[in-house]
Amino acid sequence: MIRRIDLRSAATGRTPGEPFDYRTALPRADFDVEAAVPATHAICEEVRTRGLEAILEMSQKFDGVTQSDIRVPVEEMTRALEELDPAIRAGLEESVRRLRVASEAELEQDVVTDLGPGARVVHRKVPVGRVGLYVPGGLAPLVSSVLMNVVPAQVAGVPSLALASPPQQEFGGLPHPTILAACALLGVEEVYAVGGAQAIAMFAYGTGPCAKVDLVTGPGNIWVVTAKRLLKGLVGVDSEAGPTEVAILADET
Repeated sequence: MIRRIDLRSAATGRTPGEPFDYRTALPRADFDVEAAVPATHAICEEVRTRGLEAILEMSQKFDGVTQSDIRVPVEEMTRALEELDPAIRAGLEESVRRLRVASEAELEQDVVTDLGPGARVVHRKVPVGRVGLYVPGGLAPLVSSVLMNVVPAQVAGVPSLALASPPQQEFGGLPHPTILAACALLGVEEVYAVGGAQAIAMFAYGTGPCAKVDLVTGPGNIWVVTAKRLLKGLVGVDSEAGPTEVAILADET
């Protein structure tokens, strides 16, 4: 998952004082969003035109999972929370507490400007009505994405939340149990075992039991990112997130 790159010698040989662009030393994938557009467009069109049937076929093709229903039963999430390691649960609860405090501190208030008699300007942030939250689960169950998606939306006052995460063969076609446990911990009951570009299309078009959303948030692989780019005129999206890059600056101390 993590590739370590030592950049200490990357700028050797340059003229003293000459600026060095460290981005040139970082690898970039040959396969990018533009290359993924044709295949992703085909997936989105299948979901748009054939709905739930297309999603079920894609779960079989891409995830190796045979499904009859994509919605995760609430009792499965409750059971996952009950069976969660107590230490992990404690860590999640503390993370939720801290994130909620930080989100509440960032919550914007109305700004009212009186310009004269009968002339008032009000700047107001209004929560969207329904948000689709995507949580990756292919290479690793990113339970942190559950927290980082759900808590800010709850603090903002979003009244309707739906979450999607890829089905896992190992867990009988359900998302990873830690992800389900986090959903139960946060009170999210509308969860779908759908991954990839088809999940973004499901949110954007409204497919099967999942009603259309106003905004899609959450990280994902290149297929998820490409689907966001293709569908952002139909549904709001957060960003086209790429791999996480962390730079460590340190000396002998």
